[in-house]
Amino acid sequence: MPPVLAGKDDTPGGHTVIRGTAQGDAPVPLSVLDLVTVGAGGTATDALRTSVAISRLAESRGFHRYWVAEHHSMPGVASSSPAVILAHLAAHTSRIRLGSGGVMLPNHAPLVIAEQFGTLEALAPGRVDLGLGRAPGTDGATAAALRRTDRLHEGADDFPEQLMELTRFLDDDFPDGHPYRRIHAVPGPVQATSPGGVQSPNRPPVWLLGSSGFSARLAGTLGLPFAFAHHFSAQNTVPALDLYRESFRPSAVLDAPYALIGVSALATDDEREAARQVKAAALNMIRLRTGRPGLVPTPAEAEAYAFSQAEADFVTSWNANVIHGTADEVRTGLDDLRKRTGADELMITANAHGGDIRLRSYELIADAYGLPTT
Repeated sequence: MPPVLAGKDDTPGGHTVIRGTAQGDAPVPLSVLDLVTVGAGGTATDALRTSVAISRLAESRGFHRYWVAEHHSMPGVASSSPAVILAHLAAHTSRIRLGSGGVMLPNHAPLVIAEQFGTLEALAPGRVDLGLGRAPGTDGATAAALRRTDRLHEGADDFPEQLMELTRFLDDDFPDGHPYRRIHAVPGPVQATSPGGVQSPNRPPVWLLGSSGFSARLAGTLGLPFAFAHHFSAQNTVPALDLYRESFRPSAVLDAPYALIGVSALATDDEREAARQVKAAALNMIRLRTGRPGLVPTPAEAEAYAFSQAEADFVTSWNANVIHGTADEVRTGLDDLRKRTGADELMITANAHGGDIRLRSYELIADAYGLPTT
């Protein structure tokens, strides 16, 4: 596979479109991962309004980027169409980087993704990230419906080839003789070759996402930035980051590894409220993993729920990796996690029933780190 040129930027000082700058007292850049969660009693419209509010808060407080994750067939997660949501967020923000965390590449034709993110780049020049995953982002039956096949393993196995094809479309550089040589992703570089055409100076940088070692090794080999899903695969975080760093080869994109980790964190004014919220989020995860996905339950519903011993053990295990409590407690937890993993960036996802709780959490975390207000 040829090198993947994912949005090179020679900005002096080494801060490219990939590397962020820490703000306030934060040890590394802080970012946001949004699942566009829908709580019981709310609608997808409510959830999307919350996303707009959080993105605007994140921008005003110096968070570096705002990513949306692709999920399907989950009533409590309204992020099935990241490109559509990102276009909406682009219309309500002006500076913060926007991106996918991620788009599940095997679910889509590479040309379609290149067209979508070329369009996003045209809408929000110079601030779009393209994060790619190889999992379906859903259950097997839904994945089969998305991909129009039940041979799902082939999509994951073909990920490196799909990545190469997508990159060729983004760069419009299929070699002579290739069957796609005359096919162009528009908006894209081909427009600069038309009479009167002007080359856009930007192109979305490609990130690889993962929760195991496969994408970590591939990202390192290609010299790409890597995002690890610590929020649901905490036991694999350090091994995956070690593998990424060991595998890393300098590229036109990066001269050194750059890894962010997704972190589940919730700050509230009262630590007891944080405990109630994360318990409800854990109940939602139990239902999802047992084939009963639904809206995020209220804390009152979780308190009234009769957990079996196995379910109670799951709640304890799951919430051990959720940093929650007061703002100071969350800051301490985030600092400890960063030291333990050496992550270059922390991408925070706040899982709670209500949008107001999630919005307040990001505000409290920003205050705890003394992030600027603009």
